[in-house]
Amino acid sequence: MVAGHLQEKKGYYYVVLNYSVASGKRKTKWISTNLPIKGNKKRAEQILMEERLSFVPEEPEKSLDDIGEEDIFFSDFLIKWLEIAKTTIAITTYASYSNMTKNIISPYFEKRQITLKKLKASDIQDFYIEELKRVKAATVIHYHAIIHRALKYAVKIDIIDSNPADKIERPKQEKFVGNFYSPEEIKQLFKAAKGTKLEAPIVFGAFYGLRRSEAIGVKWSNIDFENNIISVSHKVTGVNLDGKYTVIAQDSMKNRSSCRAMPLVPAVKELLLEIKSQQEENRKLCGRCYNKEYLDYVCVDEMGNRLLPNYVSDGFSALLKNNGLRHIRFHDLRHSCASLLVAKGEPMKQIQEWLGHSDFSTTANIYAHLDYSSKIASADTMMSELGEALAVFG
Repeated sequence: MVAGHLQEKKGYYYVVLNYSVASGKRKTKWISTNLPIKGNKKRAEQILMEERLSFVPEEPEKSLDDIGEEDIFFSDFLIKWLEIAKTTIAITTYASYSNMTKNIISPYFEKRQITLKKLKASDIQDFYIEELKRVKAATVIHYHAIIHRALKYAVKIDIIDSNPADKIERPKQEKFVGNFYSPEEIKQLFKAAKGTKLEAPIVFGAFYGLRRSEAIGVKWSNIDFENNIISVSHKVTGVNLDGKYTVIAQDSMKNRSSCRAMPLVPAVKELLLEIKSQQEENRKLCGRCYNKEYLDYVCVDEMGNRLLPNYVSDGFSALLKNNGLRHIRFHDLRHSCASLLVAKGEPMKQIQEWLGHSDFSTTANIYAHLDYSSKIASADTMMSELGEALAVFG
């Protein structure tokens, strides 16, 4: 049984427990009894005894100073490395790393009790093979990026001599083929979305090819109604961070090319002016109940609350179902935008700039299979040169 005593603080009794950890250091833990001091001493003493009897000291966590110890397990090293990586990467990236590491990677290696220094390439390869039975190659490639980066740090600080992840056969990623709507389906979608909270994000996604985070992040201060320009320079992202859903708003975009200026076409301008007018009316009607924190955001509800990323995705699916429209993801509006540009013969370089891709190869790799018009031109060229020769087969 640990030592402990009662302590009075701000008119209430607190239980203060005293115990030792493996290093020999003494620690204290304060526990509120929620009992006012007046007339509750006996009950507080009873709680003190209960806490002393039931308290089990937590296993002491190793500090970052212990990261280079000889026998540290690879699973423990990954968790410690996460705390270091947290200061060097975007919070959204950290959330992704954290979820994958704590829920998938670390538990796998923890069961096998493999130390960092004894970790072999074959151990990592076995993990990938096991995971490929339940997830796609793209997910395993994300696991590989985390493991490789963590081990690269271990080499950097001289815990291990070489990175075993360098010797891995990384799984081949499946070729991505985006789903998309036809122009007729887009028209039906716009009709279904008219007057709903999803009207603006859907137009931003289908017409301008904005990502969900970019669509929700559009601000009134980003819109120049005089010169007819929409600037894409802010995003709103939802992440699961340490078991809690967190919304992150930031001006730092996915890449430099993501910051782009788009022409404000007349129909979209008219829509946005209607939305702006309706928001001003809602603010008058709701008075002090209206949320003034998000006054600069275009995508808000009737009470001024900024639309949540999950709401946009879930609400979009419900909108399609309720209106008998074919199911696609919200992100597929971006692919729909690209497919229409490709179908009309828009050069890939201009499509890259419209979508805000970081480099030309990204756009070409995703949408080259849709570029049928260029293949027609190539076929015409070949016919002009070899048409007569082909006549022999006729």
